[in-house]
Amino acid sequence: MREFTLPSLGADMDSGKLIEWLVKPGDVVHKGQVVAVVDTSKAAIDVEIWFDGIVGALLTEPGERIDVGTVMATILAPGEEMPAGPEEPVEEPVGEPVGEPTGEPSGAGGVRLRVSPAARRRAAELGLDLTGVLGTGPGGAITLADVDAAGAARAAPEPGTAAPTASEVERLEAASPAERPALMRQAIAAAMSRSKREIPHYYLAETIPLARAVAWLTERNAARPITERVLMAVVQLKAVARALAEVPGLNGFFLDGTFRPAPVAHVGVAIALKQAGLVAPALHDVAAKDLDTLMRELTDLVARARSWTLRSSELSDATITVTNLGEEGVETVFGIITPPQVAVVGFGRLAVRPFVVDGAVAAVPTVTASLAADHRVTDGHTGALFLAALHDWLQRPDEL
Repeated sequence: MREFTLPSLGADMDSGKLIEWLVKPGDVVHKGQVVAVVDTSKAAIDVEIWFDGIVGALLTEPGERIDVGTVMATILAPGEEMPAGPEEPVEEPVGEPVGEPTGEPSGAGGVRLRVSPAARRRAAELGLDLTGVLGTGPGGAITLADVDAAGAARAAPEPGTAAPTASEVERLEAASPAERPALMRQAIAAAMSRSKREIPHYYLAETIPLARAVAWLTERNAARPITERVLMAVVQLKAVARALAEVPGLNGFFLDGTFRPAPVAHVGVAIALKQAGLVAPALHDVAAKDLDTLMRELTDLVARARSWTLRSSELSDATITVTNLGEEGVETVFGIITPPQVAVVGFGRLAVRPFVVDGAVAAVPTVTASLAADHRVTDGHTGALFLAALHDWLQRPDEL
């Protein structure tokens, strides 16, 4: 039997609220299948399972707020015995210790409490008396979220401090679409503050000529309908992935004080949302895909990001992030690294500048590419090698 836990769906995510299960006990599931929908501070995310098996017990209930790493379900291997079914909330007598045998009703006039197993375990951990805790689950059952809220309220800071209680977080998650931008800004602020506090950034930039890339792409797109044309942004994404294959020290994660290189480049693409804020879901294994495939995948990714229908792997798998503000007219952008990634690449606008070509000055389309990288993992020499490789690949667009 294996355990299916809530994955981290972004560096700024510590917990999420289960909205619904898309499977039931006894269902056969396959790696990559969406099995649940979880609400984070940014969106409702389709959560995928990462191995094959048969659903055993569902251990969390819709509406519960759960921490990253919490066991959500058990998954059986073929041939394993099926359990009797998911645990149901059990009744606890008011006034008796949580987790002890219930015996006969006692205290508070013999009123009994319905408590989910997860909530009962958390209450025991917190040493929390469930008397007086308001249950919001089916039939008034006390859920994990109810226990967390009660525990946070018990330890709430004095008025005037900034720390929100769990119940306040719940209210934020239930915010209307009009209120969500403020919530997203809080999430982004937390992640970026952590990044600047913990990661020693260094920055490099280079102006890269794009005459060959522009000419090649213009010719390639000329014979195609507008729906099948490839954007320069996709060429740049592919060039980043190819450059990372040559300079792998920028592709991966810094975890537990150690750099863990990633075998392939899953490139996170910074996408501005219509309501405000941004997300950076991943395009998977970019170096292995042709430009037409990447263009289709990027178009789909942007559309789903702006309609709040991303998948969990898209939010958790990015090994590096690329931000492109060229369409907004920005000349140069220096990004902030998304932990635990170790680098972010930025592209500015395509601009015609005087440039020396074969000993003569010419008007050449160029782009300023920037790199922000983690000094705990690499130094400026490695960053320079990456920008040189990126420069080289953008001079050979037909090989991308």
